Amino acid sequence: MFGVVPKTMWNKLNPADENNMCTWAMRCLLIEDGDKLILIDNGIGNKQDEKFFGHYYLHGDVSLGKSLHRLGVDYKDITDVFLTHLHFDHCGGSINRKHDGNGFEVAFPNATYWSNANHWKWATEPNAREKASFLKENILPIEESGQLKFTQDGAELFPGVKIKYVNGHTDGMMLPHIQYKGKTIVFLADLMPSVAHLPVPFVMAYDTRPLLSLDEKANFLKEAIEKDFILFFEHDPVNECCSLKQTEKGIGQIRYLN
Repeated sequence: MFGVVPKTMWNKLNPADENNMCTWAMRCLLIEDGDKLILIDNGIGNKQDEKFFGHYYLHGDVSLGKSLHRLGVDYKDITDVFLTHLHFDHCGGSINRKHDGNGFEVAFPNATYWSNANHWKWATEPNAREKASFLKENILPIEESGQLKFTQDGAELFPGVKIKYVNGHTDGMMLPHIQYKGKTIVFLADLMPSVAHLPVPFVMAYDTRPLLSLDEKANFLKEAIEKDFILFFEHDPVNECCSLKQTEKGIGQIRYLN
């Protein structure tokens, strides 16, 4: 999760267990706007086999279904599913196994699923580095359902929700910039998965273009300070959001907003 950064440095931020593994969240965001219920990403899902899940040591009693139910929302109520990118831990909840076990079906029967043409091609014709992260059972049934639509870089997909592409982690990853109560909330996906990834050199080994990730992070952090963005972290196990402040020593004095 921290690429070439030495463990002696990152282990202070997110300590590893005896298996050299760290705890991470798969935090989604639900936007309610008029008659729209827009879900950004949907986690790992539950349709993979025991061997697959055995690699990741899933724990805790939180799930997407429970979280939606707590808000009085059912899967059929979701009008739009926005997928930042198609790695399995971001889109696995898009698709369920059919009740009879034969084949797959969309988990959100009344939703439009949003991706983009560049990333869709990247995911359906995967490179060797990312092939294990792009699972066809998470992706192809979306297109087969007829519920898939594409957006573009810079588009205002919904009123107050503008899309910006970044390409260091994977080609065509989309970051929603959401206007809310006079502030801009940016859903960071895997540009910066957690507060621990705020230092520019802390990029994941998963990134296909780590040097580009460095540039994208540096540019984003500058803009985030200038415009007082609220940063929404998908994978931070503790911190949901924060804002940033420039100090003499660099970016710091994070104000956590849980």
